Amino acid sequence: MNYRLLSKIIGWLLLFLGLTQGLCMAYAYRFDERHESLDSFEGLAISVAINLGASMVLLYLGRGSGKEILRKEAIAIVGSSWLICALFGALPYMLCEPRMAFADAFFESMSGFTTTGASIIEDLEGFPQGILLWRCLTQWLGGMGILVLFVAVLSYLGVGSKALFRHESSAKEGGGLQSRIHDVALRLWQIYLFLSLVLFLGFIGLNMPVFDALCHTFTTISTGGFSPHTAGIGYYDNVWIELWCMLFMMLGGVSFMLFAWLLRGKWERWRKEEEMKYFLGIVLGCVVVLTAYLVLQGEGYAWAQTLRVVSFQVISLMTTTGFVTADYDLWPSFPLIVLVGVMIIGGCTGSTSGGIKVSRCLIFLRTVRKELNESFRPNLIRYVGLNGNNVDEEVQHQTMFFFSIVACLIALGSMLICFLEPSLDPLSALSATISCLMNIGPALGKLGPTETFAALKPISKLLFSLFMAVGRLEVFAILVLFFPSLWRTY
Repeated sequence: MNYRLLSKIIGWLLLFLGLTQGLCMAYAYRFDERHESLDSFEGLAISVAINLGASMVLLYLGRGSGKEILRKEAIAIVGSSWLICALFGALPYMLCEPRMAFADAFFESMSGFTTTGASIIEDLEGFPQGILLWRCLTQWLGGMGILVLFVAVLSYLGVGSKALFRHESSAKEGGGLQSRIHDVALRLWQIYLFLSLVLFLGFIGLNMPVFDALCHTFTTISTGGFSPHTAGIGYYDNVWIELWCMLFMMLGGVSFMLFAWLLRGKWERWRKEEEMKYFLGIVLGCVVVLTAYLVLQGEGYAWAQTLRVVSFQVISLMTTTGFVTADYDLWPSFPLIVLVGVMIIGGCTGSTSGGIKVSRCLIFLRTVRKELNESFRPNLIRYVGLNGNNVDEEVQHQTMFFFSIVACLIALGSMLICFLEPSLDPLSALSATISCLMNIGPALGKLGPTETFAALKPISKLLFSLFMAVGRLEVFAILVLFFPSLWRTY
């Protein structure tokens, strides 16, 4: 393991983190007039100083490390970077009024960087705008992935950037794009910036205040779900704002590599893309079925209002954004089961969404079908296909292993939370575990869409924070840190 190289990259990461906190500090100094008695500028300034100081020390220790990143360094960098980002990103919450305890601050920071959207803050209006801006900015940075930005702008990383890029879950190569890795990463961030700008201008055009528009831009395109208001998007009760959000939540749930292909004029890649078609089909099917179910149950739901609410909630949870415009926890059991299902499925591979991902679900189901056919007809050879191509057996095995690990983590996490939180019912514990592992945000029951995680014990918050990181990096890059023997010999 090249520890000097690891120190250098983490040093650059903390330098970048300090500079982004500096932007929030500058805003707090100039514009934060929400609470004159709450000094967010001083706390942010101390946090910036700590980040920059730590980065200088690490950059000094990383002198002479070389430029090439091998696979083991890439795994260590990607896995540890999200934990370090959450740790140093928690400083503003602990240093600014109203101050948070470490477990609360780390939970909020991890939820931001992993775009989970779960929160321990019960009254957002009680926080200064400088902190709320930092809170939303963490989701925007984590949406496309900070490390993808590094690959885009730090071309000195050399051939090792390919390994680093592939282990960052927000930006899969895919599709055989023939280009240098940092060029691909740069193109993805250009697309991300462009969509963010269009989204922001749309919010402004819909008469949303500039600060609110900026915060919701950060958290909509990143499918994160944070808001500067306790009521979230529901604060505005504006159908046009909700429609604009739905459009960009859907765009955030689609693979950004498809947008890159579109810019290259590769329309045939869009026509062949099965994952996006199934993603759109699942959303449309769930909206139609749940709208009809709620109206026909005769519980006083009107067609137009039900369609509006159901469409927003299905899209928000399918893309794992977590915005809420209605307390769906009050709905009958069938809609809740469907919503939990779309939470688990999530968006497309290479998007800013969480969840298992639609392509993995397709490969899993087709692999199961193949195994069932071969068990009864052993002489029949069947292939698993996706987008018109055969999926090799290694990918099939990895997919089956991924599903097994996720199922085990959900079961283990639910049992641990029930043990740590005796007052929490099994449904709340199970749904909260799924919510954090799939990077969704709201859960059901006592941790439902109108509740927060504030009442949990510090150990439970830290456990959920770890689950967020595991889900954000799709299990392997974090879990491998706990088994150094797996990468020490690479």
